[in-house]
Amino acid sequence: MIQSSSNSPRQSENAATVTATAHPNIALVKYWGKASEARNIPAVGSLSLTLDGLATTTRVAAADEDRFELNGDTDASMGQRAFAFLDQYWPGRPALDIASDNNFPTAAGLASSASGFAALTLAVDSLLDGGRDRESLAQCAGSGSGSAARSLFGGVVRLDPPAQRDGDIRVRQVAEASDFPLELVIAVTSAARKPIGSTEAMRATAATSPYFDAWVRDQAQDLDAAEQAVAARDFDALAAVTEKSCMKMHAVMLGNDPWLLYWNAATVACIHEVRVLRASGLGVCFTIDAGPQLKAVCLPEDADRVAETLAGVDGVTDVLRASLGRGAFLHSA
Repeated sequence: MIQSSSNSPRQSENAATVTATAHPNIALVKYWGKASEARNIPAVGSLSLTLDGLATTTRVAAADEDRFELNGDTDASMGQRAFAFLDQYWPGRPALDIASDNNFPTAAGLASSASGFAALTLAVDSLLDGGRDRESLAQCAGSGSGSAARSLFGGVVRLDPPAQRDGDIRVRQVAEASDFPLELVIAVTSAARKPIGSTEAMRATAATSPYFDAWVRDQAQDLDAAEQAVAARDFDALAAVTEKSCMKMHAVMLGNDPWLLYWNAATVACIHEVRVLRASGLGVCFTIDAGPQLKAVCLPEDADRVAETLAGVDGVTDVLRASLGRGAFLHSA
């Protein structure tokens, strides 16, 4: 149990409860590295898809002391991170009882921290009547998890780092979910927590990888190419920049000292299957975040075939499906 450092009077356990849901997002043009670790400002921009189906639902209520549960269990480490985040943006807050649930594997490379901090930010701001607009909430959520700012918005989302060192990130929706219908087929190759968290891994990349400067330098052109492909509804162009960005990010990590590889044998097998499917004429490409799960981005008419193929790959333990979804939202009282 985590004790609050707040000196505010404790409110009753029966006080109002606010519930928010946010969906994870999958970056097509990847985010990797931090310009400011203190503010969690990304070193590069990113372009992502907010997913439907996969979700984090977070309930927040005023309480007598701080409590945090994740998926029904007390999580001291995540609780400390969450409450430190809240103290930064809601100083003097009351103690809070927080219960967060994911309907997909947690801390396994499926962006659970993005949906988690987006839902938490929206729920706490509503409970404490913060009244921040969506752009301001994105600044808050992004300091908890760099990709959480994107989950506050739906469809296709672009995030750019500050133009000036002390500025704010810039987040905007590039397309509604219905503007460019896409589906994701996620091949789960391990539900285990990844051995090295993203923050630690990014720190090592910036400090030791000889490829990191080139990664930062070339990001803007990938972002512009991806946004142009979305605007033109050009799946082939989007697929090309998506796979390029993915492989560059993992190449940067392979340059770490010691080198870092999140993939397993099934991840690699899935890459090859996607390449075969695409060569046969299907609208599909792959992307992989900091974990072993492969995400196949598909045209809707090809998603069934892609799912069937990936489900048959040795080492794939589950296949999840998602379409593009809405940004974080509050539940009705």
